[in-house]
Amino acid sequence: MSLIPTTILTGFLGAGKTTLLNRLLHEQHGHKIAVIENEFGEENIDNEILVQDSREQIIEMNNGCICCTVRGDLIAALSQLSQKRLAGELHFDRVVIETTGLANPGPVAQTFFMDEEVATHYLLDGVITVVDASHAMEQLDRFEEAQRQVGFADRILLSKTDLVGSEQLALLETRLKRINPRAPIAKSDFGSASIDAIFDIRGFNLNDRLEIDPDFLHDEEHVHDCDAPDCDHDGHQHHGHEHSGHEHHGHDHAGHGHSDEIAAFVFRSARAFVPALLEEFVGSIVQVYGPRMLRYKGILWLEGAERKVIFQGVHQTMGSDLGAKWAENEVRGSKIVFIGQTLPKQIIIDGLEQCLV
Repeated sequence: MSLIPTTILTGFLGAGKTTLLNRLLHEQHGHKIAVIENEFGEENIDNEILVQDSREQIIEMNNGCICCTVRGDLIAALSQLSQKRLAGELHFDRVVIETTGLANPGPVAQTFFMDEEVATHYLLDGVITVVDASHAMEQLDRFEEAQRQVGFADRILLSKTDLVGSEQLALLETRLKRINPRAPIAKSDFGSASIDAIFDIRGFNLNDRLEIDPDFLHDEEHVHDCDAPDCDHDGHQHHGHEHSGHEHHGHDHAGHGHSDEIAAFVFRSARAFVPALLEEFVGSIVQVYGPRMLRYKGILWLEGAERKVIFQGVHQTMGSDLGAKWAENEVRGSKIVFIGQTLPKQIIIDGLEQCLV
């Protein structure tokens, strides 16, 4: 039996996740979805609550969807659903997990790689983050969890855009792209997002596509003080990454004084990596900074390799695979995007430079 695609739906309190879920559970969209409402985040669980409320409640909807309220262990709920599906007691094609408004989606995403039973039955398709356009600036300023939810996203859905002006919306979009240039931003007023836009996005697939918002790269290059397109502030030529000479989180000039702990940066190089050096260095930074690394993905040119190498990770969990062959006339090079919390960008960039041929 093929793996069950699973979507994590996250977003801050009041962003509009429930409106979207209600559409999933009632609209005639043709998908048979099991929605797991994960009511307790990891932080505030105590054993008494778990013991009292460990019974799962499963309700079948008239459009063929299933709603499952979990007041305990997510792994146990996923296992129970897959067992009932195998036994023919429940019929569903995919799963949506709604996290609580204050939850960090990281541990939920890691479950799909760390837990053997979950990985046997489920495939993590993507993280969808709903952002309330009218309150997001304040929430991003005050709550690290809101920044994390944006940093983890494969897609961002903006809700309540009718309540803000175009200038405010543009500032917010710029800020969201600074935190996460990987995730396309779409509008989702009153849960009106196309259902198909949130499924089968293959955000965790190891593929040859590494989409980074081009505006993000454009803005990064403007931080340079010198004329050469790839120099640092000392005037040295680089093959690659943007504004490497600055430990700059890229928010102040974009978000009018809003500085976010979670930010993205990109490393690019037109020289090949020495595989052994790269493996050792990436292993060491993941070991040290893994808890602060939300999402990272790269397409790599390794010395002597005829194929691209694709790697990506969530926190300390990392995977890699061989991609397509380099085409004869293709310009070879590496590109890696890191999204993390106060990551030492300069240390990582300098270390990657040391791994080049």
